[in-house]
Amino acid sequence: MLRDRILLAVPVSGGDSNLAEVLTVLIVLLLVATGVALISRRLRIPYIAGLVLAGLAITELLPETNRIRLDSSLIFNLFLPILLFEAALNTDISRLRSTIKPIALLAGPGILLCAGITSVLLRLELGLDWIPASLVGVILSITDTALVIAVFKEVSAPHRLVTLVEGESLVNDDVALVLFSLILTVYKTGTLSPLYVVQEFLFVIIGGALVGAALGYLSIGLLSQSDDPLSSILLTVAIALGAFQAGQFLHVSGVVAVVVAGLIVGNFEHSQVTSASTQVTLFSFWEYAGFGVNTFIFLLIGLEININTLWETLPAVFLAFIAYQVGRAITVYPLLATVRFFDRPIPMRWRHVLFVGNIKGSLSTALALSLPLGLPGREKLIAIVLGIVLVSLVGQGLSLPWVVRRLKVAHRSESYHQIEELQAQLMTAKAAQDELDDLFKSGVLPKAVYEEMRAAYQVRVAASERTLRDIYNQRPGRASESNGESLSDALGDSEALLRSAGRTKLDAIRRQLLLAEKGALTDALRRRILSEEVVEERIKTLNEQLLKLEDD
Repeated sequence: MLRDRILLAVPVSGGDSNLAEVLTVLIVLLLVATGVALISRRLRIPYIAGLVLAGLAITELLPETNRIRLDSSLIFNLFLPILLFEAALNTDISRLRSTIKPIALLAGPGILLCAGITSVLLRLELGLDWIPASLVGVILSITDTALVIAVFKEVSAPHRLVTLVEGESLVNDDVALVLFSLILTVYKTGTLSPLYVVQEFLFVIIGGALVGAALGYLSIGLLSQSDDPLSSILLTVAIALGAFQAGQFLHVSGVVAVVVAGLIVGNFEHSQVTSASTQVTLFSFWEYAGFGVNTFIFLLIGLEININTLWETLPAVFLAFIAYQVGRAITVYPLLATVRFFDRPIPMRWRHVLFVGNIKGSLSTALALSLPLGLPGREKLIAIVLGIVLVSLVGQGLSLPWVVRRLKVAHRSESYHQIEELQAQLMTAKAAQDELDDLFKSGVLPKAVYEEMRAAYQVRVAASERTLRDIYNQRPGRASESNGESLSDALGDSEALLRSAGRTKLDAIRRQLLLAEKGALTDALRRRILSEEVVEERIKTLNEQLLKLEDD
């Protein structure tokens, strides 16, 4: 039945019993994921690596007949579009444009070089035929940034490095899928002309971009018609899943379609056609969706791995691990060394992070499970890839935070932190002033209340600008005492002016202003202007103030 394929394949009898068992499994997985989150935070280990280990442990406790199986169609049609759209939604096009040259180098010639070297080494080490070796070489050339970005959130990394990692993943997924498809064509037909390769590559990429652009701009038009948070969420989910399916139906790249649509929605919709409250709701939903999908997919990867099979293929896994690491090293270090001739150079420490952060995940697993049934040695190839995913997620995943700290790529001075605090205060105050202007123009606020509230925010603006000016001019020490002024203190006099309309009405207006501040912070974090540490602290303060307000 369809519901059996939507999520998990659990062999049971009876429709109602089937649904009940699926729900039971979901509840258990959610509880396990919650426990992993608590333990990983306490032990300071990557959450994703902990999920894989937890899945591995659960699998050993289940009978063979009740093992949970991960369906590749589930990853391609549901998980992958959500992850791609969420990543694209939170990618700043201006920053992506500034790093497009090294990204194109890694995701274009880089993946071809890495896949080629890995394939040759796999053929020499494991004695595979060219087709299986090439397919696995492409699968092992894919990078999954979920764990790397999670580490960057804990240990602040330079914005350009974060954009480079995210951008490479967005582009190289699509290139890998095209290569995988071309190799399968050779396997089925026995021949492939260079002209066909070029035509197919251009058609798939350009066609996917056109489909994504059309759906992305269509969504902007629809979102502008109704500024409703829940409708916006439903529409963006439909766009994310629909872009992928439209690409598949038209035989172009669904991955490119999803990425382009996400970039358009994330970089135009939030600033032009929706309110601050809608922005906060929309981006919060997609943050949760990405987190939830990553939780399930990496837990299910652990559940998919069979310890006995892994042990039997361990020598082959070890050799394959060496092969793709050699391919990645020859790709990252020499290629990125040439960047200095046409763009800002990539520091050696960053290259080390890109090498160690070459972690395998969901897409590699999906491609392995989708290998043709008639492919020679298919089960062994799947076992090798799953073993690589386990070793990569656990071994490299656990060592990556230590490597990042050891390389000191995340070093930030106290003065830098202070500047970001002041930037956050300035940006939120100006965002609230803009929201006040809109409320006043629409007649929601009387002039007296508008002037009082705007003056209160102007105090914060002036104090932040004065302090920032002194820091930039290297004349510290003139910070205003009003820097620490809370929103409730700044707006205290305004409350009396609206007492006749009731405290609830004033709190509703304050809530809208606080949401405008949160929207500005979310946008700043997405654009890598502010670090997550600073944004989280200020959002926590704003949330506390929101909780003190009365409901509408």
